Amino acid sequence: MSRSLRVIFAGTPDFAAASLAALLHSRHRVVAVYTQPDRPAGRGRKLTASPVKSLALEHDLPVRQPETLKRAEVQAELAGFEADIMLVVAYGLILPQAVLDIPRLGCLNVHASLLPRWRGAAPIQRAIEAGDSESGVTIMQMDAGLDTGAMLLTRRTPITATTTGGELHDTLATLGGEALVEVLDALADEGLVATPQPEAGVTYAAKLSKAEAELDFSRPARELAAKVRAFNPWPVAWSTCGEERLRLLMAEAANPHAGEPSASPGTLLAPDADALRIACGLRGDEVLRITRAQLPGGKPLAARDLLNARDERLRPGRRLGNANKESA
Repeated sequence: MSRSLRVIFAGTPDFAAASLAALLHSRHRVVAVYTQPDRPAGRGRKLTASPVKSLALEHDLPVRQPETLKRAEVQAELAGFEADIMLVVAYGLILPQAVLDIPRLGCLNVHASLLPRWRGAAPIQRAIEAGDSESGVTIMQMDAGLDTGAMLLTRRTPITATTTGGELHDTLATLGGEALVEVLDALADEGLVATPQPEAGVTYAAKLSKAEAELDFSRPARELAAKVRAFNPWPVAWSTCGEERLRLLMAEAANPHAGEPSASPGTLLAPDADALRIACGLRGDEVLRITRAQLPGGKPLAARDLLNARDERLRPGRRLGNANKESA
């Protein structure tokens, strides 16, 4: 007879909600859900429940939203749920050692990378930005380090030349939920041996910022194209266009047209039928093709539609970027 585990789930955003949904369709019992306190959101800045909290309430699960897990009374309440295991997915709070020690089987984490590569806050975007050919999820036994725990299971997925941060996020969210249930089933039935992370290959995925999303067109086209895809849908790659911002949503590196002279980095070149073309690289002899973008005050559009509008802001010869503003 298959055994069922008593589970505490801790998570906050959509990525975590996918794992909670998978658990709710498994044989295991979620006895409590921990998530971040409600935060102001939207134009009205109304307090808004996290995706995990919303899903938990739909299924009448006990929800707890402590500001910290370091207080003794919070830890005592968590222990009172008598869970076999605690599952942590993009929760957003540090688990002190006292909490890690409470569940009988410890605490597991779903991490959106193939550890030890891309430990840290933004593994999905950093993998695309770095030009990795694959990503995946790792189910890890949590310890006091930053994503340093022993690994129980990994699942892989390719990163293609068109994969965006949003697409990889959704793929890994689903993959993470499936892998998590697989691990729980194995732990409940016959146990599972964790493998220490190798010391070689460790990289860190620093938190994303809006400032770093500004493109430097002196960089190589392939690097810029990867950044555009990685930062879609957030924080979104951008460049100044005069006094405004042009948001860049999909890009690829391309070869210059035959006989086309190099131009200053950031210069808008003669477009293709379905793409803006921007000179880039140190000598301006590389080309970044933009196939989807958003002008100030507009909505995201295919470059073909932007070109059909014949917007003066996108005319060839215009130079993008703070260092390359065109004089009036």
